[in-house]
Amino acid sequence: MPIAIKMPALSPTMEQGKLARWLVKVGDTVSAGDIMAEIETDKATMEFEAVDEGTIVSIEVAEGTDGVAVGTVIAQLAGEDEDASAPVAKPAAAAPVAAAAPVAAAPVAAAAPVAVAAKGDRVIATPLAKRIAAIKGLDLSGVAGTGPNGRIVKADVEGASPVAAAPVAAPAAAPAPVAAPAALPDFGIPHEDVSLSGMRKTIARRLTESKQTVPHIYLTVDVRLDALLKLRTELNSALAARGVKLSVNDMLIKALGVALTQVPQCNVAFAGDTLRQYSRADISVAVSIPNGLITPIVTDAAGKGLAKISTEMGDLGKRAKEGKLAPNEYVGGTASLSNMGMMGIKQFEAIINPPQAMIMAIGAGEKRPWVLEDGSLGVASVMSATGSFDHRAIDGSDGAQLMKAFRELVENPLALLA
Repeated sequence: MPIAIKMPALSPTMEQGKLARWLVKVGDTVSAGDIMAEIETDKATMEFEAVDEGTIVSIEVAEGTDGVAVGTVIAQLAGEDEDASAPVAKPAAAAPVAAAAPVAAAPVAAAAPVAVAAKGDRVIATPLAKRIAAIKGLDLSGVAGTGPNGRIVKADVEGASPVAAAPVAAPAAAPAPVAAPAALPDFGIPHEDVSLSGMRKTIARRLTESKQTVPHIYLTVDVRLDALLKLRTELNSALAARGVKLSVNDMLIKALGVALTQVPQCNVAFAGDTLRQYSRADISVAVSIPNGLITPIVTDAAGKGLAKISTEMGDLGKRAKEGKLAPNEYVGGTASLSNMGMMGIKQFEAIINPPQAMIMAIGAGEKRPWVLEDGSLGVASVMSATGSFDHRAIDGSDGAQLMKAFRELVENPLALLA
């Protein structure tokens, strides 16, 4: 009996995707690990590899098809002992796949994992996933498979750790779907209607849900940058031989990470009747890409040196713009940072990425009149930083403590080197 190849869940929050391109055709023979198709998720275009050997006997979903639900049969594969020329019966309609709880652009809580891909005592995994697991010393019996029929694939093991992770609490119930807007009226103005990409549809839906369901509170502080800019110049001079060039953003990522460890009441996630307290600060950093936004994660920002953060952000930012991030590199994070200062934006209020409970919005540094330490009036380099907090999870006083800690770290940046 032919093997049904189904639309995979290439990230924990993927509900549907676009079958961008087939790399095989009917009659082709494939082996486990061969790349069969390119699938566009809401975040990136990813390769889909074969998990069984055999011959492609039918293509059920044409390339370029958008909105293909996870679990939909997209092709059929005849095994080595089957007649590939025999007609293939059309598969019965699959039961609807339950959607993960909607989250914002940079989700923290993953959907409930697929059951571990084991059959009896045998773990079902692709050869490539097994090789990666062997190199990393992973026990595949504890890895959740997101491939067809719960098979463990490359993406499942790339971000996995040899140490078993703590169980993830069930996500909060999804809010009611956001009603689709009515068709735009035609006022006779010359125009062109462009279909939204999967990424743009997801951004629109999730940010609308966040703004409608999360009670935001905004706290703004003005931060003097002179000491940080001076330290950055000195560090870049010392790091030049290593090819490292720190940006202001790198230093602000570190400052937010340290501030969250100093004020752990703000390093939390909210889910219904559960408040998750994190013991590590993983910072999701907003990166603009064509047609959207993605938030690669700097894990343990408080515990990493500035040079390490700079190197990681350079790599993550480059691969984000190329659409080459793995899901574990943008799914997660305990808080977010969005910096629009380089575009001259003085101050703005960012939308929280649930179930995260805060996001820091950074404005442009500029010369402003400033009362100096001796009481005289002078000029200083100053930026405005605005924290958006989920008031269900974080009290205003705790948010104020975080903003105070962040400002003090930026104004006294030697503490970032400790």
